[in-house]
Amino acid sequence: MIRPLILSLIACLSIAVGPAKAQAPQCGGTFVNPITDICWSCLFPISLGAVPVWPSGRPDTSNPASPICLCPISIPPFVRPGLSIGYWEPVRLMDVTKKPYCFTNLGGVSIDLGLGIGSKTVSNSDNDDDTGSWHVHYYMYPLIYWLELLTDFGCMQVADFDLLYLTEIDPLWSNDELTFVLNPEVAVFANPIAQAACAADCVAASAHLPVNELFWCAGCHGSMYPMDGNIPAEYGHVQGASLAAERFIFKLHRQLIAWQHSGSGYVCQNGPNPLIKKSEYRLQLVNPVPNVAGRWACPTIGASNVLYEIGKTIPVIGEDYGFLVWKKENCCVF
Repeated sequence: MIRPLILSLIACLSIAVGPAKAQAPQCGGTFVNPITDICWSCLFPISLGAVPVWPSGRPDTSNPASPICLCPISIPPFVRPGLSIGYWEPVRLMDVTKKPYCFTNLGGVSIDLGLGIGSKTVSNSDNDDDTGSWHVHYYMYPLIYWLELLTDFGCMQVADFDLLYLTEIDPLWSNDELTFVLNPEVAVFANPIAQAACAADCVAASAHLPVNELFWCAGCHGSMYPMDGNIPAEYGHVQGASLAAERFIFKLHRQLIAWQHSGSGYVCQNGPNPLIKKSEYRLQLVNPVPNVAGRWACPTIGASNVLYEIGKTIPVIGEDYGFLVWKKENCCVF
């Protein structure tokens, strides 16, 4: 992981580098306002056991049936009772951009780290035959903890703002052949029958929740394979950025960096899952135009972009997007 020291380095470099070169594409973006740019209704529903105590019109994953949970401890009586709570939490922030080292959610600053890697760029996707090459920056962003919306709530993530991942320095992210190391099963799903199943995932994700068993599908956005930023045949800017973000999250699960947080077996503690549980994620667009209200403010993985993407792109700047990652949490509150 890239520790807070790298943020200080980036700040220094931004001062030293100064304005971007004239021939370099403009990097767009703004700092995310933690009050006005957040879809606060995406926190819901909140449940106690299987019963929603704060209902919502948004789809929710299944919760443990019992409101009482028992978690193992190391001292007698070796179990501790608690309340089984389910809720949604904003935990991560993502830049998704075609411009290397363009930090969309840090105000649109473009920084050349001088590493000589990750500099591949592809022109904007304006037709169905274009291919996008996206980069992702992944930030720690435990918003509920920062704003102290829930005090003494043992399940929420407690951390400082931190830059966790840069795909520009990951050799697997820009190379389909090298990525085969992470997803050798792609050979099994590279056929018309497996890809046709993604149509069902598209319908399910748009109507309610994605089908977790169809882990190789990103619903209406395309295929989860390969786990990199090369997106063939983009049909829209938001679609391409969404698919890159979804592939990146799957990649983190495959590398055992991201863990599963929801479901009956994950109430007492989180656990690794190399096959992403798509239904426990929501992706809210926060840059360039925050999507803060309505049913589609924080869609699930694979849901159709047609329902909310109008007006979410700034043509002059191009393809620089920011997503707030919402994660479903099931936990035992003591």
